Amino acid sequence: MVGAFDHAPGRPEHIDSILNGLDRYNPESTAIFQEYVVQQCDEKFYDCYANLALLKLYQFNPPLTKDETITNILVKSLTVFPGPDFSLALHLLPPHILTPASTSSALPAAGDAPLSEAVQKLNVLNNLLAQASYASFWSTLDSDDLYADLIADVSGFEELIRVRIALTISQTVREIQRPVLESWLGMQGDAFTKFINGVCGWEVDGSVVKIPLNKENEAKSTIVQENPKIEQFSRVIRRAYEQPA
Repeated sequence: MVGAFDHAPGRPEHIDSILNGLDRYNPESTAIFQEYVVQQCDEKFYDCYANLALLKLYQFNPPLTKDETITNILVKSLTVFPGPDFSLALHLLPPHILTPASTSSALPAAGDAPLSEAVQKLNVLNNLLAQASYASFWSTLDSDDLYADLIADVSGFEELIRVRIALTISQTVREIQRPVLESWLGMQGDAFTKFINGVCGWEVDGSVVKIPLNKENEAKSTIVQENPKIEQFSRVIRRAYEQPA
């Protein structure tokens, strides 16, 4: 069962109080929300509702904006794909940040260019995950040192992504070739086997990885039974005769 959008199991009481009161729109709450983002990054939990509230405060109070916090929110939102969280966060950012510098009709304000580049690069990762281009995701992540800097603050980022990829795979197949899965998870050798056995609970059988049966990947036959009534046909025939010549 999917929980409520505004619910997060790890949310502290004082954050919940702010989100459900007028202080949610108080600029002084910005610093509290920023510290909360750091806590999420360190402790491997996630609170989309609070992060979106912070981005909304940034909209109302641009001078309070912290680029590092924005990128951390976007990186955290990648770890819960295929949910819409990354897109939701993206649409709360200023338009000039979302436009590549080379195509922007106006020069960005001082300090915006690095953030714009970071957002564009994270958007590339989001698109690859959305397209299930997992092998390309890992190769892209390793292709630029900037990616390493962007994910540095988010503890366990790569493992969180691998868990989400594995969850998506488990919903669609019962077996998969090991080399394919290795490329999708961006890992090989003992590390791959340990992750498959220990984290996923799957079985490695030679060159094939077997995924246990679950309600998502179980093949089910569907019987469609139709019981048309003669009255339905009589109405169709009657309308045909009633059409003007």
